[in-house]
Amino acid sequence: MVYVVLAIAFSVAVSILLKLARRGQVDMVQAVATNYVVAAALAWLLLDARPDAAIAAPATYAPLLLLGVFLPAIFLMLARSVRAAGIVRTDVAQRLSLVIPLIAAFALLGEPATTRKLAGIALALVAVVCVIWRRDRGGFEHGSMGGKADGTTARAGWLAPLAVFTGFGVIDLCFKLLAKAGAPFASALLVSFLIAMLLCWLVVVGRAIAGAAVLSWRSIGFGVVLGAANFANILFYVRAHIALPNDPSRVFAAMNVGVMVLGALVGALAFREKLSWINWGGLVVALGAIAVMAG
Repeated sequence: MVYVVLAIAFSVAVSILLKLARRGQVDMVQAVATNYVVAAALAWLLLDARPDAAIAAPATYAPLLLLGVFLPAIFLMLARSVRAAGIVRTDVAQRLSLVIPLIAAFALLGEPATTRKLAGIALALVAVVCVIWRRDRGGFEHGSMGGKADGTTARAGWLAPLAVFTGFGVIDLCFKLLAKAGAPFASALLVSFLIAMLLCWLVVVGRAIAGAAVLSWRSIGFGVVLGAANFANILFYVRAHIALPNDPSRVFAAMNVGVMVLGALVGALAFREKLSWINWGGLVVALGAIAVMAG
């Protein structure tokens, strides 16, 4: 379980880095673009990933292109959610996004819908609503940063984690479709990183030419650290499944529960994120949903 612990630690480390990015005046577009350079290089070196296996079948093209677009877009939304809604809400939303490919598997891929899985999905959806719930006299509030926020920031406090929930669910579904098409995980990961890297750097160069954002060594350096942490999370999660090939449910449950619990501790204690009793209740329900789905 050492690999699981390391995967949990690096997953939460990514959230912490995103939380600190604004304080360091980091340009997140440049940081995310650099992150994919690092992640692609590490996938090539450490996972021995090669792109040809993932693009061998035409059935992989659509999900790979979707991943190339969604990965950077959701990474930027993840940064937005961590700033606006906090680490706790964002990590729970990200972890519960697994219900989207489960629903798609029942509705589109013909997998049988068991009572346990349906109960887990129902609990997960209730948990998402409870975790992102935040109400003030003026409607939804922005509580993690302190003070009274304007309407735009307040809306981001619940829209951003909802977007994270949806976006990561689509990403999980794309990887499921790639696996169904026979694409090896490491190869699919590398190709999606390369597409995301290309698109991000086109945006970075375009912004630089337009004078909207000059290249910043601070942002690029931050992106290197972010990419290393992001890839380490993936690497150790893969290693955990390799180390425990006959117990994938244990790895799945330990990873998701661990990230939510550690994220809650870091968010509440280190960053003093304010959570209502409904939010804490949602976290408990989320843990129950993972236990039901992993059982």
